[in-house]
Amino acid sequence: MNYLAWKVFVDVCELGSLSKVAILWNTSQPQISRQIKSLEKEFACRLFVRNGRGVELTEIGRLLEPEIRRWLQQTEQLENNIRNSSGLPIGKVRLAILPSTASPWLSEVYKLASEKYPDIQLEVREGQGHQLESWLEQGKVDLALMFRHSVEHSTGDIYLRDTATFLVGSPNNPLTINDTIEFSKLDGVPLTSFCRPSSWRDYLEVIARRHDIKLNVVLEADSLSLQTHAVLSSNCYALLGAYASYAAQKSLGLSLSKVIAPNVKRYLTLSMSPHGQLTLAIKKIRELIKEVADKYPPGFE
Repeated sequence: MNYLAWKVFVDVCELGSLSKVAILWNTSQPQISRQIKSLEKEFACRLFVRNGRGVELTEIGRLLEPEIRRWLQQTEQLENNIRNSSGLPIGKVRLAILPSTASPWLSEVYKLASEKYPDIQLEVREGQGHQLESWLEQGKVDLALMFRHSVEHSTGDIYLRDTATFLVGSPNNPLTINDTIEFSKLDGVPLTSFCRPSSWRDYLEVIARRHDIKLNVVLEADSLSLQTHAVLSSNCYALLGAYASYAAQKSLGLSLSKVIAPNVKRYLTLSMSPHGQLTLAIKKIRELIKEVADKYPPGFE
């Protein structure tokens, strides 16, 4: 098995373009193409096909991708273990995080990791909940910091804390002028929310049906920035978690009301890929994330 050739394969999977991978590797596009063709010839299978934007995996390529990722990760970790037998954590930890937690959590985790464990490389991806689930299942990330709707969602999750849900409105908006708002008051209110598939929207819809109200989503956007700026500039609202809500209040002056009756809680958890190896570096990053969760300022529950 040629480690570098399969590393190129994974990069092509990631970028979907031979020319982009050539730039990444500081080589030519024909050279990258030759490496892929060499793999295909050696293993007698077609790995990629061209599309209008670049290349995409064939069916057998899609089957091989998670296996190759795991092999590369294990090879890299073995190399790290050989190079460093002193018990110090070393190597790459791939972390997936939600946009709403990226700013307050990632900066603190990175700061602590760089101070305590300088030989750990932190690779961070940002995405929505369904993307994080997919990345974990495919072995593309080692850990994911995500919200669950119940603490019993997965036996492998590490529970971190509860977070409330807020209705976010424009400054001095009469609907969000009070500290709290009952869920039933959201009937027909124009909302901006995440695009489907979205477990968060599905969860809100379930609660809405229980209380016989209609959630009126007028703008779908996966971008938190777009959602909060839409709230600021137009007559709509957003239902967001505590981190995103407080950030919007601080940066844009938006008004917040905590949703009650019922309290719409989410549970911040740390999940691990079922396909990965629990390395010392991953253990240390898990500990740092738990440390940040424990000392984060109160007021999110």
